[in-house]
Amino acid sequence: MKVAVIGLGYVGLPLVVAFADAGHEVIGLDVDAAKLAALREQRSYIEDVPDAAIGRIADAATWTSDYAELSAADAVVIAVPTPLTPNREPDLGALVSAAGALARVLREGQLVVLESTTYPGTTRERLVPMLEESGLKAGDDFFVAFSPERIDPGRTDFTMRNTPKVVGGDGPEAAARAKDLYETICDTVVEVSAPEAAEMTKLLENIFRAVNIALVNEIAVICDRMGIDVWEVVEAADTKPYGFMSFKPGPGLGGHCLPVDPFYLTWKAREYGVGAEFVELAGRIHQQMPRFCARRAVELLNRNGVATSNAEVAVLGVSYKPDVGDIREAPALSIMRQLSDLGAKISYHDPHVESLPAFGLRSEPLEDLLPRADLVVIVTAHSGVDYAEVVERSRQVLDFRGVTRGIEAKNVARL
Repeated sequence: MKVAVIGLGYVGLPLVVAFADAGHEVIGLDVDAAKLAALREQRSYIEDVPDAAIGRIADAATWTSDYAELSAADAVVIAVPTPLTPNREPDLGALVSAAGALARVLREGQLVVLESTTYPGTTRERLVPMLEESGLKAGDDFFVAFSPERIDPGRTDFTMRNTPKVVGGDGPEAAARAKDLYETICDTVVEVSAPEAAEMTKLLENIFRAVNIALVNEIAVICDRMGIDVWEVVEAADTKPYGFMSFKPGPGLGGHCLPVDPFYLTWKAREYGVGAEFVELAGRIHQQMPRFCARRAVELLNRNGVATSNAEVAVLGVSYKPDVGDIREAPALSIMRQLSDLGAKISYHDPHVESLPAFGLRSEPLEDLLPRADLVVIVTAHSGVDYAEVVERSRQVLDFRGVTRGIEAKNVARL
């Protein structure tokens, strides 16, 4: 089978590798010339995909920006970004562009699968009509399905192969074809009744996490005011063998999914006159957490007799999660902006993020950073950092991730 993937980011590129490793011919399409150049040189820009993997599939993969080449594919998977607008509404611009271009080369018998996270109804209400502008009819001439991506960057215990894949087809034939496609790269394929059910499944998965993290973050703020160690509370609650699932507090949500997906559902729910108040509240709590963390940093500086306007603050970890270089929606960036706006001089260390052009900063070695900082703030806890050494060499540490628990030192404060 020949499989095409539109969008070669954190979702699309691993898909290309998986399909090629399964014996398919693969066409990888992206509008970013720099990405295509890297792939043609057998270089990866995704941490979960090593250069060796790109080299391994070189004979099976074609890298292109030309949609005309997709007419040769039996199946086309769309994995383009679906961010939010500045008003926190769905931005389907990349999807509309991809679907419009694909419609011009669509041929009879092709399967089109959307993987991009979106609101229920997108596949049938937006994607299908755009593809039918080709003159072909969905369900008769071509087939459409939705299968939500379940990529967790940096994770190695759950892979494309052993993570169950949800598929919702627009009709029985589309569902069967999509199931057959994904069974070549996934051990378990879970078929649901329709694209809308698959779209809602993705939102529920991530909103479940977002709501529970918001809850524990709210508890963390209350514990802070009461002088209670929230980490001790969470660990103690986690000893209950039923009725509790442990979520860890932190400085806020980052990445493409968790900060974004709740707003896709609340936006669509309003169309039906339904209020998603619980989900919206969780979103507000997450937006407030970086502000709370910045205030904690200011309070700690002032308590130590250092004015924020004269302080140097070193941030450890600026990506949105440990051991990856993805800075999309990273709470560290918001914390850095707020402290910078108050006059603090900001520097940072992150082995996975070489530079932050928006701040005019580059990652600095810990040996340079720690001795001169008035405050060291641990925002993202990468595994390669020795936090005992950080505490030993720093004047003051503020830990938002709980990685200094067990270290008894007067110069450590925690969320």
